[in-house]
Amino acid sequence: MAEGRIFSGMRPSGRLHLGNYFGALANWVKLQNEFDQCFFAVADVHALTTLQGKDQVAEIKPNTHEMVLDWLAAGINPERCVLFVQSHVPEVLTLNSLLSMSTPLGWLLRVPTFKEKVRQMGSDEEHIPYGLVGYPVLQTADVILYKADRVPVGKDQVPHIEIMREIARRFNHLYGDTFPEPQALLTETPMIAGTDGVAKMSKSLDNQIELAADAEETTKRVKRMVTDPQRQRKTDPGRPEVCNVYSLHKIFNPDKLDEIHQGCVTAGIGCVDDKLTLADGINTYLAEFRERRREFAAKPGYVDEVLADGAARATVVARETIREVYAKMGLA
Repeated sequence: MAEGRIFSGMRPSGRLHLGNYFGALANWVKLQNEFDQCFFAVADVHALTTLQGKDQVAEIKPNTHEMVLDWLAAGINPERCVLFVQSHVPEVLTLNSLLSMSTPLGWLLRVPTFKEKVRQMGSDEEHIPYGLVGYPVLQTADVILYKADRVPVGKDQVPHIEIMREIARRFNHLYGDTFPEPQALLTETPMIAGTDGVAKMSKSLDNQIELAADAEETTKRVKRMVTDPQRQRKTDPGRPEVCNVYSLHKIFNPDKLDEIHQGCVTAGIGCVDDKLTLADGINTYLAEFRERRREFAAKPGYVDEVLADGAARATVVARETIREVYAKMGLA
């Protein structure tokens, strides 16, 4: 086992899709078997930056349950890593407040994702939640509260890790060496486009294929997928290199690639048959996952037990860190 402590998390978005699996979850399963300590959190407090009001916030708990079922079914083992809900370890909010006292506002306003989120929300400054501005501080608290030194991310997320390092470095400079500066653990992940063939797979765009969907729903979703826009008729030769369906065959039907490629470029197979082959491949690939998920879902209270145990284990680490931070700052 490699030395080091991993931290990562996901917002409680409910049932996960293929993009979530290949973008993060499959890598988590791999990391838990490579590193001696992994902390995986349901980032429910982070979700409050976009979910506001009683009705929206009420979605968090059921979404957490569904998402954690997917984690477990994918192979995340609560005996090998710590699974917990962010808000169930309130020390993270204490550290967030303390770090915010030494983090310059200018650092936060320059974060590219903050500017993009504001643009997407279409809001003026009068309506931007304070928590959205301070999002990177809470992210930093998530990681360094557990003295994690590695955070698995894609290349597009490296700026998030850089500001974590700056915030930790500033605290260490002001109060003495306390936190490791988190390192980005770069992971190569395939970009899974949605069924529209254009945008990244996303629930908000309704272009997702969920891991826990049944075979019928999966086939229905795959049949909606956009293929080569220049192929209007079955007799037209296709271009596999621009077809989203073919890109997924590389994952789910690797042993049939030559046959599918040849059939496409010669118009030997049509897009409908091609999609049905992909749906079969996805359903076969996910069959064991779906069976495990059904087994976990059939155990009343199991998910809550896993998360409670994880929160208890995480709290032991978190409280020790807060004691150290108080002592360094002279608050003890």
